[in-house]
Amino acid sequence: MTEKKNFDSEFCGNLPLHNVNLIQDYGYLLVLEPDGLKIIQASENTSAITGRSVQELIDSPIAEYINDSDLKKIRDGLKSGLSQRIPFDLGISDGQAIGQFHALMHIKTGYLLIELEQVNAQHKRTFTDVFQEVKKIMAAIDQAETVQEVCEISVHELRKISGFDGVLMYRFDQDWNGKVIAEEKDDRLEPYLGQTFPASDVPRQARQLYLKNPYRLIPNRSYQPQRLYPIINPITHSFIDLSDCNLRGVVVVHLEYMKNMGIEASMSVRVIRNGELWGLISCHHLGPKYLDYEVCSVFEWLSAVISAGVSRILDKEQYDFSSALQYKRGVLTDRIYEEDNIISGLLPKQGMSLLDVFDATGAVVMLNGKIDTIGQVPEQDALDNLLLWVEGKSGNKVFAHSHMAGLYDEAAAFADVGSGILVIPIDAMKGDYIICFRPEAVETINWGGDPNQAINFEKDGIKYHPRASFKLWQETLKLHALPWKEEELQIAENLRSFLFEFRTRQLYS
Repeated sequence: MTEKKNFDSEFCGNLPLHNVNLIQDYGYLLVLEPDGLKIIQASENTSAITGRSVQELIDSPIAEYINDSDLKKIRDGLKSGLSQRIPFDLGISDGQAIGQFHALMHIKTGYLLIELEQVNAQHKRTFTDVFQEVKKIMAAIDQAETVQEVCEISVHELRKISGFDGVLMYRFDQDWNGKVIAEEKDDRLEPYLGQTFPASDVPRQARQLYLKNPYRLIPNRSYQPQRLYPIINPITHSFIDLSDCNLRGVVVVHLEYMKNMGIEASMSVRVIRNGELWGLISCHHLGPKYLDYEVCSVFEWLSAVISAGVSRILDKEQYDFSSALQYKRGVLTDRIYEEDNIISGLLPKQGMSLLDVFDATGAVVMLNGKIDTIGQVPEQDALDNLLLWVEGKSGNKVFAHSHMAGLYDEAAAFADVGSGILVIPIDAMKGDYIICFRPEAVETINWGGDPNQAINFEKDGIKYHPRASFKLWQETLKLHALPWKEEELQIAENLRSFLFEFRTRQLYS
């Protein structure tokens, strides 16, 4: 198997997504200096709501287009101590009539941004209506006992609220590939349940932006980009940072990606755990689809609700797993004390052993130049060579790896019993070690398109395109074991400390 190209780190992760200097045309953007609240930059389409060309707007006070009460909202926002996403309603006059807008204000160093979206009076609902709808979803998520239940509830309810043709939810793995774990969709959309999308589909830069923005809405991939005028911000003397703006323009390669998927509109909603991006809920529509600010606000609310639901269950699973490990470790250490013997304590003929603690199928304990084994371990010659390699590699730190063949060539020969190893040094200076083994766990990954074709460069090496097909592409992963969990590594370190102290007392008592 050839190694996949890591477009996520090599290329996509360096794209300047926040400095595109363009916004989508479903809203408007004003940039003000904070003292006199003069307009210093504006999107080209603001002429439609102010009655003046964007060139005429520059250096004019925002007070010329809004009433005193709305001007006070801006000044109060500046005094609030908040820095971004301050919401309020705003009326803007074009000289003949006053348009009503939802505003989001972001306070930056030296300037402030105001995003504007037109109010849709026909769809306006009371807070009670919205709260009751969200409360019902919250109750369902609170009752869910598994992450899978939370995901399925979330996908169903978000599709019902929004009317998107398809909604799917995927979870990121340790390499930032995303596996689809729940889906509800129109039959006209390609099914992706169970498929994995490469990390470059949501590259590092984009993932960082989701930590600032709960959702990302693209109502129409054929939108007309609206430039900011002037191009250079007169305060910063550079392109403006649109990282946390909902209206931020979309890079061309992502619009092409949407076209290749056969969708016109999309929306992504983040799922956060422990301050990191855990997953995304991705909504797709075959035609253009605009969601007004109120519906987007419900999505933002539900992003927090879903994140809390996922975190609650995973935290409990982690606690239960950690508690079980602590109990098993306690059984071993108590037995070692009682029998005053490391070998019989770790590798008893009956009862809980080292294998049970670390979910291993074989283990070796090398102590005082003698080797004791339990379960399935490599043949003697292979084991002797591995022990020599470990002595030169491990030192006094716990070491674990789930793909030994990629690290130690000879490991391919005993992959059936030792594709993964966990090394616990008792006393490296004396050559005393514990090694736990896990066998090969052959896995078939169902990719949503060939991950090696995630990015395709043209001959100039500069222009590039996303993969054209999202058809199922299978990869069989061999010579890998199930990875060691962080909790297992912590227990291994605790056991190492205990065994070193116990061994020292034995030697000098």
